[in-house]
Amino acid sequence: MKTVTIYIRLRQKFQARLGEVITINKAADIIAPKEVIKNLGQERIHTVTKEDSNYIVIDVMDVIQKVYQLYSDADIQAVGPSQTIIEVEMKRQRKRSVFFFLLVWVLLFIGAGLAIINFHEDVAMQSVHQKIYTIVTGRTNSQPLLLQIPYSLGLAVGMILFFNHVFKKKFNEEPSPLEIEMFNYQQDLDQYVIINEKKKKEADMRRD
Repeated sequence: MKTVTIYIRLRQKFQARLGEVITINKAADIIAPKEVIKNLGQERIHTVTKEDSNYIVIDVMDVIQKVYQLYSDADIQAVGPSQTIIEVEMKRQRKRSVFFFLLVWVLLFIGAGLAIINFHEDVAMQSVHQKIYTIVTGRTNSQPLLLQIPYSLGLAVGMILFFNHVFKKKFNEEPSPLEIEMFNYQQDLDQYVIINEKKKKEADMRRD
C-alpha cells in the first residue's frame, strides 16, 4: 500500500471564543488526499476553557501526535511555524468612549507639540531663522515670518508624508514607520507568549 503524505502548516495566529473546540483544520492548513483531510479536519486538539489564559499556544508536535493516532503509517511533513497562538476572546469589548478618545487625542497632541517646541528650543531654531533672514535680505528681523511660516507648513507636510497617512487614507501601499514598528512589536509579543507558555508547560510537567 502506498504511503500517504500529509503536509501540515500551522497558522501564525487566530482568535477563538470561550468554550470553542479547536480542531486541526482551524489550527492548520492540510494538504493530503480529500478523505484524509476530511477525517483530520474535525479532529479535536483543544477546547477553550475558563482555566486557559488569554493566549493558548499549540505546538506542531501536538498536531502530529493527533495525526499519528489516525494514520500511524503516514509520512507527515510539517512546514511553516512550529507553534500557533490562539487569542482567546473572553468578553466582548466595551464600546469606545468618545470622551476617553478625545482626552487621549488632546494629551497626545499637546505632548507632540511640546516635544517639537523643546527640540526647536534646544537647537535655537529661531536664532537660525533670524541669521538666515539677515544673510538673505541684509536686514535684521526678530520675527522672520517669511521663513517661519513656510517652515511650519513644511514640517506638517513632511510629517504627513513620513507617516504616509491622512486619517485613514494612504498615499501608497508602502507601510508607514508606525506600521512597521507595530508589526515588530506584535512579532516580539508573539515570540514572548510562545516562550512563556513553553516555560509554563515545562514547569507543570516537573510538578507532575
